[in-house]
Amino acid sequence: MADLSNLVAELSKLSVLEAAELVKMLEEKWGVSAAAPVAAMAAPAAGAAAAAEPVEEKTEFDVVIKEAGPKKIEVIKVIRQLTSLGLVEAKTMAETAGAKVLTGVGKDAATDAKGKLEAAGAVVEVA
Repeated sequence: MADLSNLVAELSKLSVLEAAELVKMLEEKWGVSAAAPVAAMAAPAAGAAAAAEPVEEKTEFDVVIKEAGPKKIEVIKVIRQLTSLGLVEAKTMAETAGAKVLTGVGKDAATDAKGKLEAAGAVVEVA
């Protein structure tokens, strides 16, 4: 059996981006979602009435950076403004294709962030 206190100590050394990547890797490996328990608790409360309702319009969006573009420094500055990340984390995010700059934000916030990032030269997708 693994030494859990050593495991906790090692996980505590991870940066925010590394922890997010770990979550993705574990979700893929185990075939689960970190959001599943929340959805599972909400589903019984909604009951049969929720099944009869039409599908709602998407209200939460992710802002994903596809490419930093030629003005990487400007993109890093915008990422720091949007996320309050440190310089190293923002640089890593700008250099990582497919990195989620913002997760679960409203349509207006996602559109605003996309506009700022694109003005800085990044290629961005709102999903």
